[in-house]
Amino acid sequence: MTLRTQKTGTQSPWTTEELKSGLLHFHKENGHYPTSTEIDNYQYLPSARTIERSHGGLVELRKKLGLGDEHDYRLGSHSSKRAHTINTRAHKTEDIVYQFLIEKFGKEFVHREYFFTDDHRTRADFFVYDEGKGFCVDVFYPNSTRNLTGCLNIKLNKYNKEYMGFVPYPVIFLQMNESIDDDSLNKLLKNKKRQLLSNQYLMGWEAFKEFTKSRKALSVRRTK
Repeated sequence: MTLRTQKTGTQSPWTTEELKSGLLHFHKENGHYPTSTEIDNYQYLPSARTIERSHGGLVELRKKLGLGDEHDYRLGSHSSKRAHTINTRAHKTEDIVYQFLIEKFGKEFVHREYFFTDDHRTRADFFVYDEGKGFCVDVFYPNSTRNLTGCLNIKLNKYNKEYMGFVPYPVIFLQMNESIDDDSLNKLLKNKKRQLLSNQYLMGWEAFKEFTKSRKALSVRRTK
């Protein structure tokens, strides 16, 4: 098996043998062939863009190399398994946040699936009523910093200035992958062309718990 790294031999094109060796090595380590995102983060393969230019994309390359019957991971059993895994993790993650919030602020003051537009088309995971003006929480679990950037862009479209630019409460984008540290979040925000609005914050779990320490729970039900 001829393994080549992204840092060596960068001037010469990757051979079919090197690509196949990299894919097989990834499969040996992870139990499946890589997706485009996984390839970009794997030292023994070139970027997905390089494969797109030279072989017409990852799907075409796997077909050429005869690696498995299911070449397109966006379809079939791989896609179904991935969707099930993501949905299961999302429910568990949201439940962790929900249990934490109701313990601190009280179940009656934690609103799940909060609609923040009058047309009831867009909703956040949680809105918490406290002695201030409350705060909104949108929970997600990115599998990498690259995936985090994509998730954040989607959320910025969802919580755009038309809806959220003048709301009087903080909007927290809570990423729950503890392998992504605060330094990575700060670097991402610093280099991001599209900045968050003044009332929007990107936080990890520990930073979010610190944030809630500054919020005081309501002692009685708020009346209208």
